[in-house]
Amino acid sequence: MFKKKNSEISNLIVQTKKKEKIKKEHVDIKWIVKIVIITFIISIVMAFISETTIPNLSLILGILITLIFIVLGILFDIIGVSVTSSDEAVFHSMNSRKVKGANVAVKFKKNAEKVSSFCCDVIGDICGVVSGAAATSIAAILVTKYHCDLLITSLIVTAIVSSLTIGGKAIGKSFAINKSDIILYEFAKFVSNFYK
Repeated sequence: MFKKKNSEISNLIVQTKKKEKIKKEHVDIKWIVKIVIITFIISIVMAFISETTIPNLSLILGILITLIFIVLGILFDIIGVSVTSSDEAVFHSMNSRKVKGANVAVKFKKNAEKVSSFCCDVIGDICGVVSGAAATSIAAILVTKYHCDLLITSLIVTAIVSSLTIGGKAIGKSFAINKSDIILYEFAKFVSNFYK
């Protein structure tokens, strides 16, 4: 029994090393550089929008914009998980029947690692950072308008934003795994309107 377990673990280690070797051979340096540059640009744009608009808005509009960033982060996280967990064969079948968006879904699925990285890591994480910055601005508005304690207000607002983001992503992940094919298809169909 003990030898059998050791043998299974050894086989698992060997298979993992083979996969790692294949992945190391296929590291796409151009993609990494491109994604770093894209992330930098999107971060600047979103942070600029957040930092210049939220402090000058009313409390309600500031909260609304923060919620938009949170929802956007959750939505892209759902799309990223859906791409990695969906079944490519479904989209090949749809593509052969010329279903709108199926060709885009096949391309997304073939590049699942990149699409997931862009959706979850780039857009999702940037939205998380920006919504955190927006939470700080909301706390400052509350302190200025209602003379609340800065530390307590900042902690509560940040905790609420973090809880909404993490809770939303947790719910979104299980939804994305269970409905991955439908989510990827609907997203691909939407993108196909802008895709030639």
